[in-house]
Parts: sequence; structure tokens; C-alpha cells
Amino acid sequence: MSFLYPSFLWALLAIAIPIIIHLFYFRRFKKVYFTNVRFLKEVKEETSSRSKIKHLLVLLSRILALAFLVFAFAQPYIPQKEQAVQKGRKAVSLFVDNSYSMSSLSQDVPLLEKAKDRARQIISAYGVEDEFQVLTNDFERRHQRLVSKEDALGFVDEIKISPAVKVMSKIVNRQKQALNSSDSELRSSYIVSDFQKNITDFKEEFGKDTTVEYSLIPLQSVQKKNVSIDSCWFQAPVQMLNQTNPLVIKVRNLSDEDVDDVRLTLTLDNQVKPLGSLGVKARSAAYDTVNVTILRTGWHEAELGITDYPVQFDDKYFFSFPVAQQISILVVNESSTNNFLSAAFQKNEYFKVDQVSAGRIDYSKFLDYQLIVLNDLTAVSTGLSSELLQFAKNGGNVLAFPNKNANINAYKAFLSSFQANELERFETDAKEVSYVNLEEFVFNDVFENVNSNIKLPSTKGQFKLTKFGSRREEVLLRYRDGNTFIGKYRQEKGNLFLCAAPLNVTYNDLVRNGDVFVPMLYKMALSTGKDHKISYAIGSDNILETDNRTKQGETVYKMKGSQEEFIPEQRNIGVKTILGVGEQVKEAGFYKLFLEKDNPLASFAFNYDRKESELEYLTLEELKTFASAKVDIIDNPTEDFTTLIDERKRGIVLWKWFLIIALAFLLIETLLIRFWKV
Repeated sequence: MSFLYPSFLWALLAIAIPIIIHLFYFRRFKKVYFTNVRFLKEVKEETSSRSKIKHLLVLLSRILALAFLVFAFAQPYIPQKEQAVQKGRKAVSLFVDNSYSMSSLSQDVPLLEKAKDRARQIISAYGVEDEFQVLTNDFERRHQRLVSKEDALGFVDEIKISPAVKVMSKIVNRQKQALNSSDSELRSSYIVSDFQKNITDFKEEFGKDTTVEYSLIPLQSVQKKNVSIDSCWFQAPVQMLNQTNPLVIKVRNLSDEDVDDVRLTLTLDNQVKPLGSLGVKARSAAYDTVNVTILRTGWHEAELGITDYPVQFDDKYFFSFPVAQQISILVVNESSTNNFLSAAFQKNEYFKVDQVSAGRIDYSKFLDYQLIVLNDLTAVSTGLSSELLQFAKNGGNVLAFPNKNANINAYKAFLSSFQANELERFETDAKEVSYVNLEEFVFNDVFENVNSNIKLPSTKGQFKLTKFGSRREEVLLRYRDGNTFIGKYRQEKGNLFLCAAPLNVTYNDLVRNGDVFVPMLYKMALSTGKDHKISYAIGSDNILETDNRTKQGETVYKMKGSQEEFIPEQRNIGVKTILGVGEQVKEAGFYKLFLEKDNPLASFAFNYDRKESELEYLTLEELKTFASAKVDIIDNPTEDFTTLIDERKRGIVLWKWFLIIALAFLLIETLLIRFWKV
């Protein structure tokens, strides 16, 4: 047994007080003479003997009552560990996992309610002079500081399920920041969570901080069954009006049992369409492809849905996408316009072609185009080269047909900026194209069978291209001799397509091969990197991008969801505006972007992070690998946590029992004096 305040034991010297009183207390008897002296002498001796016993018992009761009272003030305890109980004001950081996985059931209540109850009991185990931090996945500002015991209990009551999810390393770091702000040397960290495997990333240094005591409190659901819509995507980067747009849907079964009937629905522009059902094997994913036909231009909002229980936050998947009214193409000519390029698009109103000469280019309008074609230019100026590079980086595509008499040095600077293979020399040998890259988007799904009735281009004059191992060339069309006819070079969000031959029919019959030329131009215009990301994850995708339509100092972008409106952080970079939503998006759904009220410019779809869909938890044995002298794992579902935490931090407290014993001896003293008549 040890004492929390052993200095109080000096008060045991007070035991001398009742002893001194007893020793110096002499009761004087008056002599009374009677005729029968012998009889009186016997009565006196008997009464004196009984009086001494009574006084000794009263003295012993007083001594023991005083001793046990002193022991109670010294606060005796039996240590639970081989370490001394810490004294003084304590700083406590308590993390309560409120992510969506905590909505799973533990017996008859959700895990979150059980976690909140554990949190209340932990706080109750500490004193009113201690200070607390209550932390959740939301990382709210008010939760970043230490507060009183009463405020901490209030914060626990307010905790609700949240879409936010943080990995454990970030949680521990945030707890350290709050605890380090305290001047207390007694610091404790509690983490109440289900400890999912995909978010529990404790580092090797966890628990090695000797200034903080860590306690892990695992809670796990009784049911590990979940089916979720993991993601979806269109096969084509751009969706077209009145065309079939294949949509791929990925559904995951995160349980150990097969699921035979997962019913899918698609809601597009407020119209619900059943998609049938899927069978998904245990611990695997199933894919389904749905053809989506778009009947109008503008922004479209869609929602995929399934029915699953008990985890339901991942049963819906929101996505949005734009359908442009027109695809705009700019043709830059050396002198005269190219009739073949105009004819390729004139029968399709969805495409709009503008042609300009190289000396009359308006660079400020490049933002309006998806594809820029350089036709028969003898040289590419440094100004045009710089603007084309920026155009490609922002998501546009560039298609270059060099002139027969092209300035090799001028083209070298242009092509090297794109990290493309350069023009070497012009050759007049006749060549035929023999290879089409059907895996690339430009020619994917264009031909049913490339070997049947498809005439491929041939040339009578072409440039030989240099070969640089460091250049990332993706061949679209190749000659029989292995040289490239048309190559693709990625430049951030956009691409450069380089043809080795001029577009002039004297040297190149590509324009006479409508089966190749027309779909190639269409797909190059459609494969622009300006496509909109169809969905974002709350808490992970905090940065959005849009076109810069604001006027300096006059207007700012706003975003509006189903319940609230907010102003995101925004930074203009040239023709683009970067939007930072931070923690302002909390509910899954659609958020419209606008400058003027009732005139939305875009629609962004946000979904809950699918990290929480995986109901795989660390076992108690796996958690013990993180345990050390400063890390406890408290796994006791039935015992009162207030008593448990109190005993872990202070040992088995005995002062209450000592106080009761002291009162019992005072009661004995009273009974002796009251009822023992001498």
C-alpha cells in the first residue's frame, strides 16, 4: 500500500493528544464512611476495574479513529503497476471516432453511442481541476484547445456521425499539439475507435514520447457486412449530345459472404431508371456498364443507388458532368484556308471550325477552343509556341501538319518544348501506313475490324522524325518500316499530335481516307483534357478548378449545396481559378458554382470517402504490437470505465474505506460512553 500524500502522516503525532488527556485525567472520589467497611471496599475495587477497561477501550477507539482519519487524508492506494501515482493537475486529450464506420451496431446500439459513453466515463474519472481536449474526425477549431471538465462533457454530448475521416497518425499529432500547450507535466491521450485497418497507421515512434501516456480503447461491431458503390466513370473523356455514352459502375462486396441480388438504380436529371441487379462475390468487386443517352446540353446531375444495411452512407454515389453545346476547333493556316478540314466538320453542327492565318492569331481566344490545328506552317514562332504549350497544359489538344519546306530549327524549339520527337529531314519515298493503335482513345471503338475494307493512308513525302529515348511518344499510326506517321505526346492535361507528312494531297492522301481522317479529327477534339471530374471525395478532394470568369475586384465565386451557401477560397492563375473548399463541404450531394444568383456555372458532385466502407479492424493482438510502457490497451466491455480509469491512473483507492473505518471507531466510542455505565 502506498500514499498519495504521505506528508499527512505527520498528523499521526496527534494521537498523543488523547493519550495525554487519558493519562492526566484523574477522577477524585470522596470518602464516605459506612458501618460495613468490607462491603464498600469490594464495590470500590470492582467499579474501579471496570472503569479502567472502559477508559482503555474509549482511548483505543479515539486513537484508531484519529489514525484512520489521518490515513484517509494521506489518500492510501494499492498501485496497479510498478510506478508511482502521479499527483497534480492533468492534461487529457480524448479522441472519439465519429466516422461512418461507427454507425455499425455493437449489440443493440451504434458504436458511436458506446464510444460517447466511454468518453463520458473517462472524463468523469478525472478531477474538476484537470483540463481536457475532445477531438473528432471533424478537427473543429473549438476542439483544438484544452477546456474544463464541464465543457468537455458538453462537447461529448454534441458529437455526431461525420463524413470526415482522418488517419491515426494525424490524430496523434493533433493531440500532441493540444497537450503541449498545457503547462501540466501529467499528459494522457485516449483514442476510442474501431481501429479500421485502412486508417490505423501508427508510426514506429508511436508511444515512445515519454511525456504522454497513451490508451487505446477498441470498439468493434458485431456485424461486418457491407456492400458499397465504389465508383463510376465514363469510358469516353467527353460526353456527347444524342450519343450513347457508356458508364462503368463498380460495386464492392466487403463481407465474407456472396451477395446475389444487388439492385442498382440510376437517377439522371430527376428521372429514376432501374438498372437491374448484380451478383457480387465475397471480398470482390463487380462491374456493370450502362449506356447513358444525353438529350440536352449543359450540366447534368446523376445519382447511383443500392439498398444495403446497416452501413448505408456508401449506398449512394453522386456524379455530375457537362455536355457542351459545341466543340470549337481553330485551324491556323500558313496562307489559304484548308477546305478538307472545313468539309470534315460541316455536316455535324456539334463542331464549329474557325480558320485564321498564322499572322492574325488572337491568343486571348485560345480558351474557347478544344483543338488547334497547325496546317502547313513553315515555322512556329516563339510566341505561338509558348501559347500552344500553355493551351495544352490547360487541357487543350494541338494537331500539327508541317509544311514540306518547314524551318527545321524553328520547329525544333516548338517540338522540344512539348518534349516531342523533332523533324529531321524531308524524304520523298512512298510509304504506307500498316498499324493503327486501337487501344488509344482516338481510334478506340472506331473500327469493328481494322483488317476488313479499311484503307489506311499512304504518303509520297514525309519527314523522318528523330528518336529520343526520353521522349514519351505514343504511336497512333505507323508506317510499315516502323517509323511514326502520327504520334501523340502528353503535356500535363493536354496533348500534341504530330503528323510526319504535310496535309497537302500531293504528299499525303490522309484526307481522302474518310474512315480514318474524319473520326480521328472528331476524337482528337473530344479527347481534350478539359473534361470535368465527375465526382469528388469529401475530405480528400479539397481543391477544385474552373475557368476564370471573374472581374478584378468585382465578383467572387460562391458555392451552394442543398442546405447552405459558402464562399470557397479562390486564387486566379491565368485563365484558371483554383477553388479551395476545405472543410466547408460536409454532406454528400451536388454543389453548384455561380457568380450571379440563379445562374449556375458548374455543378460539383461530392461523395463520402469510401475508406470507411472497408469494415476490417485491427484485432486485439495486432493492436498490442503498438503497446509499450506508455501505451495501454483497455479492452473491458463490462466494467465501469470511471472506476477502471481511476484505478489505472491512481491504483485501488482506499481513502473512502479508511474514512468509513474512522467513523466506525467514533461510533464505537460514542456507544461505549453512552451505554457502558460504570
